[in-house]
Amino acid sequence: MARYFKYKTVADLAADAAALGQPLQLSNDFSVLHQPLRVGPLTAGNRLVVHPMEGCDGTLDGNPDELTWRRYARFGGGGAKLIWAEAAAVCDEGRANTRQLLVAPHTAAGLERMLHTCRAAHRDAFGSDANLVVGLQLTHSGRYSVRRPLLAVHDPVLDPLIVDKTTGRRLDTSYPLLSDDDLRRLEDQYVAAARLVAQIGYDFIDLKQCHRYLLSELLAARTRPGVYGGSLENRTRLVRNVIGRIRQEAPGLVVATRMNAYDGVPYQRGDDARGVPCPHALPLETAFGTNPVRPEEDDLTEPLTLARGLRDWGVNLISVTMGNPYANPHLTRPAEYPPVDGYHAPEHPLLGVARHFRIARQIQAAVPDVPVVGSAYSWLQEFAAHAAAGNIAAGHVAAAGFGRATLSQPDFARQLVDQGRFARARICRTFSYCTGLMRAKNHPTGQFPTGCPPFDKEVYGPIWKELSHGAEPTGEPPAEA
Repeated sequence: MARYFKYKTVADLAADAAALGQPLQLSNDFSVLHQPLRVGPLTAGNRLVVHPMEGCDGTLDGNPDELTWRRYARFGGGGAKLIWAEAAAVCDEGRANTRQLLVAPHTAAGLERMLHTCRAAHRDAFGSDANLVVGLQLTHSGRYSVRRPLLAVHDPVLDPLIVDKTTGRRLDTSYPLLSDDDLRRLEDQYVAAARLVAQIGYDFIDLKQCHRYLLSELLAARTRPGVYGGSLENRTRLVRNVIGRIRQEAPGLVVATRMNAYDGVPYQRGDDARGVPCPHALPLETAFGTNPVRPEEDDLTEPLTLARGLRDWGVNLISVTMGNPYANPHLTRPAEYPPVDGYHAPEHPLLGVARHFRIARQIQAAVPDVPVVGSAYSWLQEFAAHAAAGNIAAGHVAAAGFGRATLSQPDFARQLVDQGRFARARICRTFSYCTGLMRAKNHPTGQFPTGCPPFDKEVYGPIWKELSHGAEPTGEPPAEA
């Protein structure tokens, strides 16, 4: 398959974007990235964000483990001033994999150590952690829960892609949905988790409404009956209730959310290995932020309404993302190389980057008084900082979030300060090794830990060799890709 990233200079990137009809806002002046960011009552010391990146390396009971603590020590010492810690489930049945973190009384000490490790590393590196903001993402995995799918709504395109492990059958309309009573109990679990996270000492919690996990799926639940489906008011009932209760029961805790603004349609591997849309009927009824008759297009009417509602309900920080990493990963994270279970990009990845930038810009314009964090910078590699600086200086977003790039280079923010650029030898090339590890389940615990085998070889090289039967991580894409 053709390779897309061939840029030697910022001018090369700008010219290609313009030729594709998607001009980018690029800047050589990085000073805006080092300006402080207000998040409600908090102040982060710069505009660089470590986005939630699951390591899949907790213990089977949901506690952080050695690799988890190592990762947050590296993030803490890396120089980014807003660290958005990874998804932690609010209940055991809502975990996405056997090693996902869990927020519960028996994990509180481990989550506290994770926070303290992060802050201590920052103090060691910079002398103080006074302007470091650290939050924790709260999740329920819904249809992607590891034990069995827990659905909020039937999706005629997504359902057949999922197998119920307890029966070995693919989902269909006979599969039961979570009841309204189930969802009411979940409100209690979210609030209890938020209270515990506040007691531990995290600065904020994120109510995860993205990537088609449960709260994200509810946003698209137009065909669901009852008080949690149908109208947008009903579809946002659970998150609205949770936010209101957190403000009452955990006063002072800052609430953030990472929200999908565009779901799109699921894709599958075509005959030439490129992604093609899965068969689907029109109108597409269960996709948020999506034109129902032209699902390759976004329709931001509801996402913009949601963003304004979140602001009014008391959310202080919004991260914008899109797509489904299991069903259309090219929307979620444009990449040069697909994961081993994926498909080659059906579009130039730069179009995916530009889509992220455009939609984040529109969300930020709708809520100018709430900082919005943009996504999809990793594919731009050494030019990601130029795009981040350009977008922030233009007011298109308030901050830039980095995900995969932080696994290969957790000190990316410090490199910008010290060297004026990222460390070339450790820039994420979007090889998708990390996703390959995340997808791998043939481990004694049921889940391989994930990291960056090419550029964090000491730790993840042996793990990759174990997965791939002795093959060395090469700094090139995995052979299967």
